[in-house]
Parts: sequence; structure tokens; C-alpha cells
Amino acid sequence: MFHTRSILSHTLLVSIAFCAVQSRLRGDERAWIVYEGTSGLGFGKNIVLISGDEEYRSEEALPQLGKILADRHGFRCTVLFAIDPQTGLINPNCGTNIPGLEALDTTDLMVIFTRFRDLPDDQMQHIDRFLRAGKPVIGMRTASHAFNIAGEKPWAQYGNYYNGEKAEWADGFGRLVLGEKWISHHGHHKHESTRGLIADGAKNHPVLRGINDGGIWGPTDVYGVRLPLPGDSLPLVLGQVVMRDGEYDEKDPFYGMKPDDSRPVPGEKNAPMMPIAWTKTYQLPGGQIGHSFTTTMGASTDLVNESVRRLLVNAVYWLLDMDEQIPQTGTDVRIVGDYKPTGFEFRPDEYWTKRKMQVSELEEAFQGAE
Repeated sequence: MFHTRSILSHTLLVSIAFCAVQSRLRGDERAWIVYEGTSGLGFGKNIVLISGDEEYRSEEALPQLGKILADRHGFRCTVLFAIDPQTGLINPNCGTNIPGLEALDTTDLMVIFTRFRDLPDDQMQHIDRFLRAGKPVIGMRTASHAFNIAGEKPWAQYGNYYNGEKAEWADGFGRLVLGEKWISHHGHHKHESTRGLIADGAKNHPVLRGINDGGIWGPTDVYGVRLPLPGDSLPLVLGQVVMRDGEYDEKDPFYGMKPDDSRPVPGEKNAPMMPIAWTKTYQLPGGQIGHSFTTTMGASTDLVNESVRRLLVNAVYWLLDMDEQIPQTGTDVRIVGDYKPTGFEFRPDEYWTKRKMQVSELEEAFQGAE
């Protein structure tokens, strides 16, 4: 049986070194970053964090999560990005290219935060090999609909809308591995935020150590799921849909919502409440048994909340059978470097063409922090 287990800048720990791996793309542009933890409970273990969504700024969230896991805990964290192969630049709208997925072949845990990707065979094979080995997975927000692959392609069963002859794969990767596919916005997008309440019977779960009931909050809305979740899915946190007390502000990364907004939306949106964090056992057909943790939170602005960060880091420990190492007060999730996430929104190709976002700038932003 599986064993249950204001945004600030901080001074860098001298015991931690960070480096970046050179890409295989144009010139000296980088396609991924490796944060090298040199001491801590996670030293010697590898984590691959896969970004690639158009809306919730996974390209901001996962580098910060990787820095925390490396700097505070010693893990070696490789962060991957959606890269435009013509320019070598980050472009989350490019849904067909995430270089560096071969890192999954030698990693201990995968964190995935992608949306409707249609990756080539030589990239998908690494994800499939990892999952067939039954290795642990964390899915964040849009990972429930991580892939959208046409029916004639070899990896079509991973797609969010899959309903083909491979019956075990109905509704794709999201349903089979994580427990749910894309269903709906349950809360009012950009107008109703999420307050996390601990599910009945879950308060003593190791993933929730150091997290107070109601302490989880994020400006992203609650996602809808089908109840009950499949298999042995175990809800840990329920999402209370919360009204905005102030005015809508399109220039605010939180859109006018605040952590102290306290009025739950009356009526059926909160009766029953949707799970927003749960665990699940998964098994690909012909593969080994594995375990996953999913949260429908995780936008870069959600990670401003300490309890959201702790939920994710605690889950890493639990999935790696290190839950006995989680303190009763929870894991150390202090922000590393200067973290200023931007608002969640879809951005047109013209934005990314002008933005010219380089992977190396994410590393430089961290190295320049004091």
C-alpha cells in the first residue's frame, strides 16, 4: 500500500548554486533552466517542471516553484518552456514544442502545468515512458486539459476530448492520470476568487501540514469537476467560491479581488463545493501503478499565497515518500528572489513577438536578487 506521506525578496543561500543548461536551439538562447540544489532533504532527487499554457502564466509560476524546491529543499529542478522553434524564445501560444522533455527519463517527479498541447512524437514519448513507469505526478490548474491531440496521431489518447477505441483513456490524460479533464469554470472567471477549505476527514493528511482551514486563497476561479472523482481519488481541499468586495480592476493582477475577501457566493456554487486539491492512484494500460496530486489552482498569482505554495511543496514530499520529513508547521516555502507575477489572461501572438521573452532572463532575474 502506498505510504501516506506583500511579495518579498530574500537573501540567497550561499550553499545553493544555480545554473542553466544550454539549449539545442538558435545561437546561445536557452530552452530550459536547471536550478541545482546542493544541500537539503531533497538533495540527490530530480524534479522536472513543465510549463506551457496560454493564460495562467505557468512560465512565471514554475520557475518560482523550482527555485523554492531547489533553494529551500535541495532538489535539482529542471524547468521547461513552450519555445518558438523559429526564434528560440518563450511563446506560450506555441502549443507544439517543449524542448528538454528527455529530462523525464532520469527524473523522480514530474510537475505539469500545460494547456491543450499537441507535442511531436519525439517529445510525447518521454512523457509516456515516465507515466508507464508509474512515477509520481503533480498536475496544476490547466493540467486537467494538458493535451489536445488529433485522433489520427499516435498519442491521441492523451487529448482532453479523447473518446476512441482505447476505452481506458476516455477523456484523456486528465481523467486517467489526474482524475478529471476540463469541465467548466465553476466560479465567475476574474470576478470570483477561491478560498480553500479542508475537506472532511483530510485535516491530518501530510500534504496539509502547516495549512490552516481557509488559509488557501487565490484570484483564480474554482474549476468544475464531476462528483465523485474517479477511483481512489481523495479530496483534500474544497474550493469555496468567494465574491469580490471591491471593484473590478483590469490593471490589477488580482482584478480587484483580495485575500481578505470573505463573502461566499450564496446558492448552488457552494453546495456542494468542488474539490480543488486531491490525490489519486493511476495506471496507464500495461504500465506500473503510480500516484498523482492535482490542484486546480496554481496560476502565477495564486503562488503569492503561502498556503498554495506549501500545498505544492508538501505534495512533492508526500509523492516522494518523504512525508515523515514534513514538519508539523509545513515545509519552508519562502519566496526566492524577486517575484512579481502578472495577471492571468490570454495574450495574442503580437504580444509575444514584441515581448521577446528569453529563458535566460528568468535566470538573470533570480541571480540579480538580493
